Amino acid sequence: MHLLDIVSRTPAPKPWSEGENIPWHDPGFSKRMLREHLSQEHDAASRKFETIDCHVHWIHRELLSERPTRILDLGCGPGLYTSRLARLGHRCVGIDYSPASIAYAEAQASRENLQCRYVHQDMRTADYGSGYGLVMLIYGEFNVFRPADAIDILQKARRALDSEGLLLLEPHIFAAIQRSGEEPRTWYSIESGLFSDKPHLCLRENFWDSADQSATIRYWVVDATTGEVTRCAQSLQAYTDEQYWSILSDGGFKDMKVYASLAGEGEQVNSEFFAIIGQKGDIAPEP
Repeated sequence: MHLLDIVSRTPAPKPWSEGENIPWHDPGFSKRMLREHLSQEHDAASRKFETIDCHVHWIHRELLSERPTRILDLGCGPGLYTSRLARLGHRCVGIDYSPASIAYAEAQASRENLQCRYVHQDMRTADYGSGYGLVMLIYGEFNVFRPADAIDILQKARRALDSEGLLLLEPHIFAAIQRSGEEPRTWYSIESGLFSDKPHLCLRENFWDSADQSATIRYWVVDATTGEVTRCAQSLQAYTDEQYWSILSDGGFKDMKVYASLAGEGEQVNSEFFAIIGQKGDIAPEP
């Protein structure tokens, strides 16, 4: 692409029309994203280790009653939750689309002899297996999928649970996604960053689609030496609290509980996310 493509761009793209997501699967992007996952300077890719430690202990103590459990983490990244849960005696499986994150998680599990297995695959098409006591889909991952794909992921998660298994869902609140779509466009220049190892300019545009209740974030990356342009976009689906409840109930989950965070009341609440716990139940038959 060229600079002229920016000038003649679509003024307001429809959700998911310019790509499913930012390029998690690209090897170069994946390596750069891994650095962001492991950074302790921000919570942009993964949370800081101190926060993760707090979440893991709450999951271990409050959700699993400190009983060894088989756990599936969807969108596990570099295994920051699964590795900690394994150290507490749980057996974990993680699925993620990023090759560098999966390689990091596998290396750590091998080095520490942790009971963790990792799968480098898109969670939309991956085989989850079965017999889990807990399936996790956290840090807003649910919202990055088209609604039909998100519902399919929940159905696969339900089938993967044992008869009394739990789903831990941590989605975005509606207002957080709407805010991201209504933010003004921004730009920055950098010697090396997430989108390129070379000096480049990054332009970011944000769009809120009130009809579809979704936000799209579009990135234009301009190579500072050649002027070559690349584009990627990410869409986020917003849901009201009532819609989350309905999706889970219709999808065969029962006894839902809502928490302000993944640490119960022990953490300053992040206004962008909340947690829903649902137990595997029966799906109502079609009328």
